[in-house]
Amino acid sequence: MMVQEQVEKVEKKISFNEFKEEILADFRLANISRQASLLGRKEVLTGKAKFGIFGDGKEVAQIAMAKAFKEGDFRSGYYRDQTFMMAIGELDVKQFFAQMYSDTDVHHEPASAGRQMNGHFATRSLDENGEWKDLTKIKNSSADISPTASQMQRLLGLAYASKLYRNNPELHNLTQFSRKGDEVAFGTIGNASSAEGVFWETVNAGGVLMGPMAISIWDDGYGISVPNLYQITKQNLSEVLSGFAYSEEKQQGYDLYTARGWDYAGLVKMYEDGINKVRETHIPAIFHIQEMTQPQGHSTSGSHERYKSKERLAWEEEFDCIKKMREWMLENAIASEEEIAAIEAETKDYAKKCQKEALDEYIQPIKADITTVAAMLKNIASVSRNYGTEINAVADELLKSLDILRKIFYKSIWEVLRLTRNESSDERSRLIEWLKAENEKNEDRYSSALYSRTALKVEEIKPQYNESSPMIDGREILVAFFEKAFATDPRIFTFGEDTGKIGDVNQGMAGMQEKFGELRVTDTGIREATIIGQGIGAAMRGLRPIAEIQYLDYLLYALQVLSDDLATLYYRTKGGQKAPLIVRTRGHRLEGVWHSGSPMSMIINALRGMYVCVPRNMVQAAGFYNTLLKSDEPALVIERLNAYRIKEKLPMNIGEYTVPLGIPEVIVEGNDITIVTYGACVDIAKEAIVKLQEVGVSVELIDVQTLLPFDLNHSVVESLKKTNKVLFLDEDVPGGASAYMMQQVLELQKGYFYLDSEPKTLTSKPHRPAYGTDGDYFSKPSAENVFTAVYDIMNESDPGKYPAFY
Repeated sequence: MMVQEQVEKVEKKISFNEFKEEILADFRLANISRQASLLGRKEVLTGKAKFGIFGDGKEVAQIAMAKAFKEGDFRSGYYRDQTFMMAIGELDVKQFFAQMYSDTDVHHEPASAGRQMNGHFATRSLDENGEWKDLTKIKNSSADISPTASQMQRLLGLAYASKLYRNNPELHNLTQFSRKGDEVAFGTIGNASSAEGVFWETVNAGGVLMGPMAISIWDDGYGISVPNLYQITKQNLSEVLSGFAYSEEKQQGYDLYTARGWDYAGLVKMYEDGINKVRETHIPAIFHIQEMTQPQGHSTSGSHERYKSKERLAWEEEFDCIKKMREWMLENAIASEEEIAAIEAETKDYAKKCQKEALDEYIQPIKADITTVAAMLKNIASVSRNYGTEINAVADELLKSLDILRKIFYKSIWEVLRLTRNESSDERSRLIEWLKAENEKNEDRYSSALYSRTALKVEEIKPQYNESSPMIDGREILVAFFEKAFATDPRIFTFGEDTGKIGDVNQGMAGMQEKFGELRVTDTGIREATIIGQGIGAAMRGLRPIAEIQYLDYLLYALQVLSDDLATLYYRTKGGQKAPLIVRTRGHRLEGVWHSGSPMSMIINALRGMYVCVPRNMVQAAGFYNTLLKSDEPALVIERLNAYRIKEKLPMNIGEYTVPLGIPEVIVEGNDITIVTYGACVDIAKEAIVKLQEVGVSVELIDVQTLLPFDLNHSVVESLKKTNKVLFLDEDVPGGASAYMMQQVLELQKGYFYLDSEPKTLTSKPHRPAYGTDGDYFSKPSAENVFTAVYDIMNESDPGKYPAFY
């Protein structure tokens, strides 16, 4: 669009001078961002910052996009979006550099308090007390992650939330989170990351769900050194995406737009018109921004001169977006050469000033600590009987170090404490006290906020029964609970493969869609990664999604986004964002290699930051769901796959009782040996215990109930004090969750101190279970295996009383 057309349009609202000031402000911001990128690279190459990845070359398109971004909108982007974040007012240059220096002060670096690499942006959705802010009055950015295309799954949920807020009248009173679904979810991604499977899964899902999702693809023709020739079929994403174009007849698909990354006027018009339509109609859109450049290459890890031809480099210099905007302003008499030059000089000085201030704010507290530590070390040297010279040398070396890091003075403290381990003095004691206080600060700086711990504060309410409490199928227990929960809280909704019409494959949601409608009980395609992403995004916007993954084995498809995004969200924002998503699945025993996995060790190690509940029956499962819905933390609930048809007594207070997390339950009391287990193995152990009683072995059976958290009150060790023998039982692979439980009890709880016999584990075989009933029997622990394992321990302890039977 020519400048005269744009002027004619805006003159209806603003004067030419106002129009000129807006353009100059945009040009100023583009230059500020570019100077920050250039300075950032220097800071890495001179050793003051660890790593740098920047948004240079993308400035103009991001400024244009930001003009259409309103309060209440959400961004789900990637590490090139610094200019956009500056344009919406949620990032300044000092904060940009504070993140580069990994400043742990959340006031200096509000996105992550130094926990994320630079270029990873986030706004703070929560106040200092962990409560939701009014998200409709903030320009929101969900917290970035590095794995390529992983922002896409979450984007789907952020947009889907607007659909729910618009179409479900029961949510219209939640004005803290939405203006009746008026909010657009903006996603950004690079051309190379668009080759990832989750990008295409998200595009497909978005075209089905039809929410206000606006995807911008920054296309500079490369993915590090690999050109589009090897990334994209036909080397053109717009051509490949054309099949997703919106169909009026089918009411599905995307509006597709293309623009050139250096065309300021064209970009502004495209985003204004395109986003307005997305906001109004909820038809999603894809904006393919081509002919972008990347002046400094991919990151500070290397130079793009190694793989780009001289011709390509020359083209990138000629079509640099800021250079082109400069030319456009001159050609259309918007600004003079002198005005432009003044802005360029001013922005260079401004960026340098901000960089120096950020560096100073970061290093001064550490320098002060170095001075304090050096003085304490010299005080110790002055009273040391044997090591004064060595300690003084350590202190002098610390003061001379060019590295301004806490690590440096910690190493110095450690060395002096090692040297003086056989000496005592008030000076040494003061150093130790200072160190203990600093360790607490470092715990907050680097290790706090993995959990909000609200789920651990939910009051326990026990299930209640009377003589008329009916015995019903386990699945009916779940249906009764979900009916109560859905009727009580309109924020709750569920979705997954076969969750809707048939009420899930095991009927735990039977009849729910008829009662609560398709918006709240919804079928999805087979797309586990974006099922989880749909839940993450919606949970970040104040809703309470329950995302169903049909079988535990299929969790592998979604493990990456669960681990990299959901489990780390609260931690990597230092309590600035949360996504209280409940993931519902079912597992353990069934027939076949792909429906009977129990990869618990993989789950509990990959999902630190989530809770993992492993109920032995559906009464317990319903209690866990209620506890989680009363809190604000993400969790995985693994229902027992072979328990849906087992009869259980229906509690009178279904929907009210809660099961506490991290509190094991003693199922059978005994004196000779303790079995520690969970889930389906509880009933297997109970079957074996009956036979063990017949041969005089008294077993105490403990159901740990949750693996994350594990036995918060250290109750298992109390059992060991009585029995002095232990067997850890589960159906994970050898060295899996059974080894985890052993470590927790023997090491963390000091249970080794009370053992009279070697602790043992009983697990599945190291392979997937073979098909069929016999395949299950010979692959996973059976009651006979449990009997034998326990009896062997008793035989080793007292062979006279318990002679070997084979």
